[in-house]
Amino acid sequence: MKRIIVYTIISWTFWSCDRDDHQKHEHPSTQTDTTKKSVKKTAMANIGRNHVHIEYTAPAVRNRIVWGGLVPFGEVWVTGAHQATSFTFSEDVVIQEKTIKKGKYAFFTIPDKNEWTIILNTRWKQHLADEYNQKEDIIRFKVKPLENIHTERLIYQVVDEADGKGYVEMAWEKIKIKFPIQNRN
Repeated sequence: MKRIIVYTIISWTFWSCDRDDHQKHEHPSTQTDTTKKSVKKTAMANIGRNHVHIEYTAPAVRNRIVWGGLVPFGEVWVTGAHQATSFTFSEDVVIQEKTIKKGKYAFFTIPDKNEWTIILNTRWKQHLADEYNQKEDIIRFKVKPLENIHTERLIYQVVDEADGKGYVEMAWEKIKIKFPIQNRN
């Protein structure tokens, strides 16, 4: 009887692994390691009545040297992977005392050890920084990178503080940057 049960279990296991729907069935040992791929993500929140929406592709550290290695210092970066990160504002906002009209924009940065350049660019649909053109920037300003706890996968946050004010934050590896945004009244 034990032998029949063992054969039944073994047969069922092989049968279940050989079914036509094998794309839906994975053994733990053959599952894809998602940390090896950059994944599409979104971050969003309402700041007052303004819906701020960020679409980005989030790479992982994976034991790589990120700052000054994978992401070179002094070069325009999509601040994510693959496609340019995009910011969408449902209402006009003020960033660094400049009014940014509602709409969708590409978000780039130029990382450096002590200071980063933040860029919003009018052409939001771009692959990496291959098509980047500084003439299409609507704003550039500087921020200081801050130390952060280790963050394996790049992440954005939109934070509502109150009274139509908030901030955007990006964190990856042991660095984060953030900058305030404010609704235009």
